[in-house]
Amino acid sequence: MELKDYQKKTLLQVKNYLEAIAEFKAKNERAIKIDPELSINFPLKAWEKVVGTTYYSKKNGLGEDLPNFYLKIPTGGGKTILACHSIDLINRVYLKKQTGIILWIVPTTQIYRQTFASLKDREHPYRQVLDIASGGRTVILEKMDRFNKLDVSENLVVMMLMLQSSSRQNKETLKVFKDSGNFAEFFPQEDDINGNEKILKDFPNLDYFGDENNFYGRMVKTSLGNILRILKPIIIIDEGHKTYSEIAQATIRNFNPSIIVELSATPPQKSNILVNISGQELNREEMIKLDLRITKKASLEWQDAMRAALEKRNFLEQKAKEYEANTGEYIRPICLIQAERTGKEQRGTRFIHVEDVKEYLIKQCGILEEDIAIKSSEKDDIEGIDLLKKDCRVRYIITKQALQEGWDCAFAYILAILTNPRSQLSITQLVGRILRQPKARKTKIKELDESYVFCFQHNAKELLDNVKKGFEAEGLGDLAGRVSIDEGDTESVEATKEKTVGYRERFKKFAGKIYLPKFVIQEKEGWRDVNYEMDILSRIDWNKVNLEMLKGISLSKLRVEEQEVVIGLSEDKKKLITEKERVSKEGGLEIDRVFMTRQILDIVHNPWIAYDIGKKVIDIFLTNHDKKTVTNNLVFIIEEMRKHLEKERDKLAEQVFRELLEQKIVWFFLLYDKGGYKLPSTIRVKNTSKKLIRNDNTLVQQSLFEFVPEDTFNEMEKSVALYLDEQEKLLWWYRNLSRQDYYVQGWKKNKIYPDFIFTDTDGKTKDNYSRVYVVETKGIYLKNEDTDYKKNVFDFCNRLGQQKDWKELNLEFAEKRIEFQVIFSDEWQTKINEVFGI
Repeated sequence: MELKDYQKKTLLQVKNYLEAIAEFKAKNERAIKIDPELSINFPLKAWEKVVGTTYYSKKNGLGEDLPNFYLKIPTGGGKTILACHSIDLINRVYLKKQTGIILWIVPTTQIYRQTFASLKDREHPYRQVLDIASGGRTVILEKMDRFNKLDVSENLVVMMLMLQSSSRQNKETLKVFKDSGNFAEFFPQEDDINGNEKILKDFPNLDYFGDENNFYGRMVKTSLGNILRILKPIIIIDEGHKTYSEIAQATIRNFNPSIIVELSATPPQKSNILVNISGQELNREEMIKLDLRITKKASLEWQDAMRAALEKRNFLEQKAKEYEANTGEYIRPICLIQAERTGKEQRGTRFIHVEDVKEYLIKQCGILEEDIAIKSSEKDDIEGIDLLKKDCRVRYIITKQALQEGWDCAFAYILAILTNPRSQLSITQLVGRILRQPKARKTKIKELDESYVFCFQHNAKELLDNVKKGFEAEGLGDLAGRVSIDEGDTESVEATKEKTVGYRERFKKFAGKIYLPKFVIQEKEGWRDVNYEMDILSRIDWNKVNLEMLKGISLSKLRVEEQEVVIGLSEDKKKLITEKERVSKEGGLEIDRVFMTRQILDIVHNPWIAYDIGKKVIDIFLTNHDKKTVTNNLVFIIEEMRKHLEKERDKLAEQVFRELLEQKIVWFFLLYDKGGYKLPSTIRVKNTSKKLIRNDNTLVQQSLFEFVPEDTFNEMEKSVALYLDEQEKLLWWYRNLSRQDYYVQGWKKNKIYPDFIFTDTDGKTKDNYSRVYVVETKGIYLKNEDTDYKKNVFDFCNRLGQQKDWKELNLEFAEKRIEFQVIFSDEWQTKINEVFGI
């Protein structure tokens, strides 16, 4: 494997430093023989000679000066091949040998598996470098593999070790530090008291049994950890920035290494950076796919971004086939898809789940199931699969955050971000996964030498900021900060334990007696909640859909809705990246009526009706435009068709809903035994939840329940809750939780879960109430069609409630009224003041 120029430069610098270390170490050994007080810090002296910057000295477990340095190499820069060459240089230039033991430490299972498989493969370039260095005598081991003295003296032994196995506080319980009969030949016999004491004198940090004052003295543990301390290994640390807990550093140094080489794109502060390779150098050497093209969809639907990414991947695969026909080089472009949730129990919530994305790709986009893989903490469809092989079918990988440092596939070209812009997830951790160039050389086909990001609803500035952070996290710019990794969706056992909480003492008289109305439908002799699909969507007459509005949509090869931002590395060293241009892309699909049908089946559930609508839409555009124009704009047409059909569906659904009420098929009931809702008398809260407190650091006093978890509020909701809690005319308030508490089912699919339910005092006894308020809060930036819909539903509920006389229901609600409101962040305080007459 021919090295790139920057890799040759890196190894030359490593060689220069190792030569200086060998020089000053020899001087140090000669000086010590004369007088131990003449000892010098030889790694520091070598650093001053070769590098000249500040050197941060370290010592191993024996108190000896420990040479250590960092290779700062960006993602895609070939850190592992450089590590293999560095091992060769350390043995030849510094240690003057070909054999010995290498401890190769990695931080994650993903990196462990990939590195171990590559080092075991005699055909892989990594292994070939080690075989040349050792004269073909390379042995690759895992931590519990058995080896003996002869193995180490006659071979280059590389032992893989996960960082967690060497960094925990309770290390005595870990196998690497356990006494084992497998390694007895490295140690004196149990009854050899002098032999045990001698080896402990030479290596005072060895683990042992007993006490030197006992009759049998001390006996060294025959553990792998002790063998490593005796053999003084070369230590290679991949993604070295992950080892910087105090425990991890101490544990690694306590292995008594002869030298430590760390590799990372983002070294932490106070690191001895021997080599610093820039992103510009990688780009010049054709190691990464740039420019990076970001397509920001204006749509509010994640499916639109997914379709655009699918279209791009299909286009790239066609280009890849042409490239293969001309060169024989195989490329299968892969699209990485970031969803919001992966856990089984999290499907069906308001978050985009990996299984939802997979289902959409199969059912509506016609993608074969074998072309799709899920990579998460719960499911790993790509484990053990070589994604670069020609017989591999994977073209789409859906994940949340599992594809982070260490995951490597040069076929990954596209990143589809389906997360909400306000989600804590971002493209920062994933952008580096699509930058590596296949075969580490440009194809000379522009589209195959670039990478692509598709997203929706994101702010352009935030996008660029996130891309910049992503580039920095991959070593393509100055280190801005360490990236915090959140691997899974699971919570700790303690966090999932719950306790039951009841009403406050003064409100217990209301337990089981607080009712709220719901839309219900009679079924046989009982009542059930209105079901959107069963009762509303199924009654829509799609023949009433008006497609005339689509005739006024003009088609063009340039579409503002699909603007592409082209990002490249800046020539200005003070800037990391720069926006090079903005372009618009053309459609690349064929006119396929079956494909169009799939795109609207989530709106029009009947495939025959959906097919007929899709055909009519295509005919409308073909009447006014030529086939090529329609083909080039097909994705745009599908988006406009979906938007229009959604509006038509909602309009027709509202008609159905109102007709069902007029026909007395649907009712707005308060009675619990007829489908109304009764506020729960108890709730479950996590043991680890913090109580909501007022601004004066006292607990809230007017909440219906004794315990109110702070983590169920966003900032606006918290402000509303605290303001309510201070109102003299308020009796109690309740935080209504989404997906589990009271809701109103209107004529759209999504149920409306209000944020608060609260009551005023009746003005008489002040321990009872006359009116119940059901309130939904919204940020001012969320004033949109969905908010208008909620206001319409709530207004409708208020009108129906005014027509009701709860006295007829023979409840304790006889004199009470219920009022529904939607209030915004710029008006909530005024609205609450109006409620309480302030």
